[in-house]
Amino acid sequence: MKTLILPSVSGFAEISAFEHGAIDCVDWPEEYPYAPKVGFYAAHTADRLLIRFEVTEHHVKAVTTESNGPVWEDSCCEFFVKLPDSKYYFNFETNCIGTGLAAKRVSRSECEHFSPEQMAQVKRRSSLPAQPIDKHDQSWSLDLEIPFSLLGCDSCPKELLANFYKCGDCTD
Repeated sequence: MKTLILPSVSGFAEISAFEHGAIDCVDWPEEYPYAPKVGFYAAHTADRLLIRFEVTEHHVKAVTTESNGPVWEDSCCEFFVKLPDSKYYFNFETNCIGTGLAAKRVSRSECEHFSPEQMAQVKRRSSLPAQPIDKHDQSWSLDLEIPFSLLGCDSCPKELLANFYKCGDCTD
C-alpha cells in the first residue's frame, strides 16, 4: 500500500504541486497482457478533491453518453474512496469523453447510484470532445472535482483510503 500526502491547492492551475502516481499494476497479466500508460495527479481544496488522470493507450473507445451507464466498457478511469471508519465506500468512474458513474457502496453489488443532482456536482473535464470516439494510439486526460460533501464530510477529511484504476472492458 502506498501513502500519499495530498497538498492543499486553489485549483488545477497548481497541477505542478499535486501528488503524482502511476497506475502500473496489471491485476490479471496472463489474461490482459496489454497495459496502457496511465498516471494520476491528486490534491484538494478546502471543499473538494481534485484528480487528474493522464492516459496513453492503443485503443480509445467511448460509446456511453448517459450518466451512470456502463462507462467501464469504454476507455475509463476509476477512483474508489472511503473514510477509514465508514462501512461505505464511493466509486467514481469516468470514460474518456467525460461521462460519469458514481455510487455509494457497501459492496460491488449493493450500491446507491448518485442522483442527477449529485452527478452534476462532480465536475468532469476531458481533453476529448463529449461525443462517441473509436480511435487508435491516442492520449487523453481527465480532470475530476469531487465535493467532500458527496462523501458525507463537512470539510476536507484528515484521512481517506483510495484506489485508482484504469479499465476498458470493450477496448484492447
